[in-house]
Order: sequence, then structure tokens, then C-alpha cells
Amino acid sequence: MASAKREMTFFLAAPEKRLLQGLASRLPGWVTSDHLTALGVAGALGGGAAYALSAYSLGWLWVASLMIAVNWFGDSLDGTLARVRHTERPHYGYYLDHNVDALSTAAIGVGLGLSPFVRIELALALVVLYLGLSINVYLESLVFGVFRMAYGRLGPTEVRITLILANALGFVATTHLGTPRAVAAVANVALAAGALGMLTMLAVRFGQNLHRLAGLEPQRTTPDAVRHHAGVGSPSFSR
Repeated sequence: MASAKREMTFFLAAPEKRLLQGLASRLPGWVTSDHLTALGVAGALGGGAAYALSAYSLGWLWVASLMIAVNWFGDSLDGTLARVRHTERPHYGYYLDHNVDALSTAAIGVGLGLSPFVRIELALALVVLYLGLSINVYLESLVFGVFRMAYGRLGPTEVRITLILANALGFVATTHLGTPRAVAAVANVALAAGALGMLTMLAVRFGQNLHRLAGLEPQRTTPDAVRHHAGVGSPSFSR
């Protein structure tokens, strides 16, 4: 939401902000936020395809890491570019951005499920949970006027870095240890724990939001309560 106050609480928020502002100020004038949004989608689609192709050659894991970095560059820089240039993206830009975020998440998640390391059911569950967390963030921005991009100290940047590190570890462990099944087992257990953590975060934040909204609701007075405070007794049904 364009008018919502932005609160960046994730661990790498401050250094990422400085980096993105520096990159945005150096981009040529013909580059627009829409170009960067398209680049982010291309990175996500490329990352998903690279994960799927890693079933045939582990070298594709390095391509997946590169594509995740491209996705970060485009997806994170599109809004920063508009702010550095003191312009606002048109409303269609925000609508487009939110939809391509969902597409990017699905592309990378499905690609992970087609890789030799992650079960497709678990990958799809992670996609659904990640989208649920993202939708909750956007709903909070509409209801409370505050755009909290992260859950505690974890945000999209930390998720991308975790994926890149996992790609490197998976490649090294499989290549040098020669135990792909063991690597896959560890990966699935770790992702299952991550999915449980995501579900817990969503439930906690959902409960907090409901409690907060209940406190903001105006107290509604019933007609009987009005008569009672006015000194008028409630009607009697006895003869």
C-alpha cells in the first residue's frame, strides 16, 4: 500500500537500505521501476527452472543462486528507485508488484519441489505458508496503515540468503560426500521445521491482530442497556 508507513525490522534492513539506495542512484534514467519488477520475475522463473534442472546436474544449483540474487535485485530495487527519484509508482505498479511477488514465490517453490532434495508436497506447503504470511502483511497495511515487511527479525532478504547458502551446502555435501539421500533427508527435515515455524508466526500474528482490532472496536450499546441507564426498567412479562 503506497500510503502505509513502512517499518523494516528484519536483521539486514539497514545495510540493505543503504545498498539499494546506492544502486538506485547509479541506475541510468531510462530504467524504471517496471523494468526492475520484470527483472525480479525473470530471476524467480530462472531460479525455479534451475532448481528443476538440478535433478540432472548439480551445477544448476549455482545458477539457482544467481537467479535468486537477480530476483532480489529486481524485486527489492523497484520501490527504492521510485523513492530515490522522489516519485510514486502508479497504483497499477503496486498491484502488479504484489501479484508478481506471489508468482515469484510459486515459481521458486515449485522448482524446489522438482529438485532432487525437496519433496514436492513440502515445497507446495512452504509456498502456501509464505503466501499466507505475505497476504497478512498486506492486510495489516490496509487495516493498521503500517507496512511491516518482516516477522520479527526475519524478512525476504534473510530467506533468499538462506536459500543461497543451502544451495552451496547441498552442492558441496552431495559432490564431496556422495550421499544425496542423506542430504535430501536433512533438507526435508530442516524445511519441515521451517514450515512449522512459519505456521506458528502466522498464528501468533493473527491472534495479536485480532486482539488489537477487538480493542479498537467501539463499544455498542444495546437498547436494553440504554433503558437501564435511563432509569427505565425492562419490560415485565408477569401478570
